[in-house]
Amino acid sequence: MWSQIYSCVNNAFRTIIPLPDDRIPITLDHWPYAILPFIPFILLAYLARRPDTFILRLLLLPIVLASILGTAFRFVWVQSELNAYDWGQGLVAEALSAKAIGYACRKDGMLKVGEVKPNERPASEKTNGDVASKSPDSKSPISQLFPSWFRDAVELGFSMRGLGWNFGVGVYVPKEHRPLERAAFLRSTFIAVIKNYILLDVLDTMIKMIPGVGSPRGGSIYFPNLPLPFRFFVGFVIHAFTGSCIIAAFEMVYDLATLFSVMVLDYQPSEWPPIMDHPWSANSLHEFWGKCWHQTLRETFFVMGGHPGRFIAGDVGMILGTFIGSGLYHEFAAYAVGLGFDYRVPLFFAMQGPFLIIERLWRKVTGYRVGGLYGTIWTAFSILALGQVMADSWHMRGLGGGLIIPPSVSPVRGFVIPLLKHLVEITGVESLIPI
Repeated sequence: MWSQIYSCVNNAFRTIIPLPDDRIPITLDHWPYAILPFIPFILLAYLARRPDTFILRLLLLPIVLASILGTAFRFVWVQSELNAYDWGQGLVAEALSAKAIGYACRKDGMLKVGEVKPNERPASEKTNGDVASKSPDSKSPISQLFPSWFRDAVELGFSMRGLGWNFGVGVYVPKEHRPLERAAFLRSTFIAVIKNYILLDVLDTMIKMIPGVGSPRGGSIYFPNLPLPFRFFVGFVIHAFTGSCIIAAFEMVYDLATLFSVMVLDYQPSEWPPIMDHPWSANSLHEFWGKCWHQTLRETFFVMGGHPGRFIAGDVGMILGTFIGSGLYHEFAAYAVGLGFDYRVPLFFAMQGPFLIIERLWRKVTGYRVGGLYGTIWTAFSILALGQVMADSWHMRGLGGGLIIPPSVSPVRGFVIPLLKHLVEITGVESLIPI
């Protein structure tokens, strides 16, 4: 009997998430499938903004999850240099799935700050800090082309940090460093996009020049032919480059969304605060994970581990479960590449929970927060030293060789490197500087 049950469950699972060899190569004919999962997802978000829909949302949830996961994990990019897109599909699918679970499992639905029921506010309203979610009826003429219920559902579906929503209460919002006058804000944001694009291009190009690591087939950040201290130093540098790439990419994409939302959709500049707060300056893990690093996946990790952890073991379980959920989130997405499961990524994130508890115990015993020079060293050890296993796992599966910036739009590969090669040739030092 148990073998039959296992066979049925396995067949159902593999119907939604096929084995890597059974996935379908992506072609232009498949683009409608990318849109299809958003139909039940937006419907679920719509129901979450309507009262007395709890049972209906629970019944809809399996359809939403099957459509999201089945689409993301069924199709594959066959070109090896596009493996980063497989990774991206997995990340998006998991984030949407966690959102869907949150929408379905909140009995009262998804409320904005100050609401007593969906779309029902008392006389006096509260806001989430200085950032409040705009009423869907006060958007630009373009958004007015769509009915208010659709705008409300889309607003919920694309809200990541939950600014102006109950699920985002308590999230840290970085201090705004740009002028809030619209024209000056747009100009400052555009300059930031250019800076991060150039930084990303430089770092991505440098990573792709590293043997093995820069190949779509992948390679370790540790080179066995190097002496042990220098081997780990090189791994440290590659890991730091990888982290800086992620930061630059996050800020660039977020700033592009900011430009579109403020210019086209008529959002106020104050509704798009910075996404990160100088992660490399953190002097404690509490500061790094709670303030400096982006909070866009905060609710995702709560759903995937934090809330179950709290149910099992209270606040300690919440901390441990959140980071376990983060590790599983990152590794399950990497499974979309089709190169198996690596325990090192979940292990790195799972370690962060006990480290945060140690910081709390330190404050309780000494009366002082972790900080200063020793706090910086502790944070660097936890992220830059221990985090190397995560970067090694990713690069061994070809992340560094994935197509991030096409060479045709890369200033470094299209102009800087050819210029350096030309200078080397005309100076006659080809044998001294291998470019």
